[in-house]
Amino acid sequence: VTALVADLAGLLGCVVGMGDAITAITLVALGTSLPDTFASKAAAQQDPYADASIGNITGSNSVNVFLGLGLPWSIGAIYWAAVGQTDAWRAKYANEARIDFSSLEGGGGKFIVVGGDLGFSVGLFTGLAVLCILTLIARRIKYGGELGGPQIPKVLTAVFMVILWIIYVTVSAVNIIANKGPCD
Repeated sequence: VTALVADLAGLLGCVVGMGDAITAITLVALGTSLPDTFASKAAAQQDPYADASIGNITGSNSVNVFLGLGLPWSIGAIYWAAVGQTDAWRAKYANEARIDFSSLEGGGGKFIVVGGDLGFSVGLFTGLAVLCILTLIARRIKYGGELGGPQIPKVLTAVFMVILWIIYVTVSAVNIIANKGPCD
């Protein structure tokens, strides 16, 4: 399902002129996260303390980070260590100035991931996540819990969280376009 969502999002992004990086932080992220959002909402409504909802969110994100990144990267590292440096491998990384090829001579191939905008994205996400956590702490102090409470503060908190997401997407997209262009 995730591969289908990624392919469809990539095609849609191509049609509307969005590059893969922008498509990933918008369409793919929404497509893979909305089911978790609805599951967390249902869990929050059924659990008086919202522990199941928070557990679902952290569990889902840990699977995405640890398995979604860790497993493919481990497979890639094992594959290139076993296969070694092929002509295709050398051609792919020949123009990459940040790689010290002298340290790789005589050894197997290495799984290389050329860094991009990840540092900026993680820094921005971390800052916005801190604001989110501070909001939840303030709600716990003021209303005795992170969820629920009077209607107006509840809606304002939801709007604030959506604004945090919009800030993340907008600032990330501007950064991507400024450094690469919209469709690189």
